Amino acid sequence: MKTEVAIIGAGPAGLLLGHLLRAEGIDCVVIERQTGDHVLSRIRAGVLESITVELMARLGLDARMRAEGLVHGGFNLADGERLIRIDVAELTGQTVLVYGQTELTRDLMDAAGPRGLEVVYGADDVALHAIDSDAPYVTYTCKGRARRIDAAIVVGCDGFHGPSRRAIPASAGRVFERVYPFGWLGILADVPPCNHELIYANHERGFALASMRSPTRSRYYIDVPLTERIEDWDDDRIWDELAVRLGPDAAAHITRGPALEKSIAPLRSFVFEPMRHGNLLLCGDAAHIVPPTGAKGLNLAASDIHYASAALIGWLRHGDRDAIAAYSDKALARVWKSERFSWSLTRLMHRFPEDGAFERRMQVAELDYIASSEAAQRAIAENYVGLPV
Repeated sequence: MKTEVAIIGAGPAGLLLGHLLRAEGIDCVVIERQTGDHVLSRIRAGVLESITVELMARLGLDARMRAEGLVHGGFNLADGERLIRIDVAELTGQTVLVYGQTELTRDLMDAAGPRGLEVVYGADDVALHAIDSDAPYVTYTCKGRARRIDAAIVVGCDGFHGPSRRAIPASAGRVFERVYPFGWLGILADVPPCNHELIYANHERGFALASMRSPTRSRYYIDVPLTERIEDWDDDRIWDELAVRLGPDAAAHITRGPALEKSIAPLRSFVFEPMRHGNLLLCGDAAHIVPPTGAKGLNLAASDIHYASAALIGWLRHGDRDAIAAYSDKALARVWKSERFSWSLTRLMHRFPEDGAFERRMQVAELDYIASSEAAQRAIAENYVGLPV
């Protein structure tokens, strides 16, 4: 098979890129190791910045998102005694949209066939070849048969554990990483949220987050040591812990219900530089990971796709090779700002095992400052809604 762009990974990043390229008449193929049903089973982020919403609108795939998504004009920081509301709409003139990543992915998947975007599911043993040359290609097996895709360029949207980043020689890249000493235990339940906006809570027992996917589906998190096992947390234990950490006001409005899904996700900050090597571009989790504090993961992937699609269209349709050369620097400039915000909010709202009285006093002082300073709230709000691309 021959194509102009071979895209590895059919999550939201790979599908977004595929649709944007097809809209410009560029041939591309998306290959995915998992089945479509497995891709849709991944429970992920639900807060969308304007860049993600705008890309869906540009594709004309935003109708369901606009109809079902929840517009949020703010969010809350809790410290055990008070709720500090960050009025995002007032401070920035912008809002965010709560719409589950699963639903966004479903919208992109459903439109693939009608729009002529070829997606191959069940692609095993994916390998990248000759990415330093002008004739890169990808090999894989599907239904027991060996396959090959020859392309002008390959884009890795295959996540942290995919083969794309690993195809780059170790001498050609550099890793920056911070692994956190806790994970987020999450519970998804068909119950109304306890608050109409997100609550990030810093409690003496640990962090908690109250969020939602819809008016009738809630997503809650608490941080736990990495040694914890999900089997040791029955539903009642999770609800009890949430009620304590979120504080009495939120606890009074928590509706308990059976878990649809429970999991413990480790947290890390990770960046691989550069995001381009030869005729391979990296996008999304293949190049960077952020802790989920602040909901930057999906949105950062969307901004990568914004830059990557512009670069690919510039090169393949207008012969602008400089656009490809500039991709990594442009994407990384925004990546590092988002990494900073996610890291700083994680540091503010979590109790780290090595922290003592001094570090706790710094958290209290920072929260006091945020509560009393419009300038501090504006800086947080600008980062929360997403910096310009």
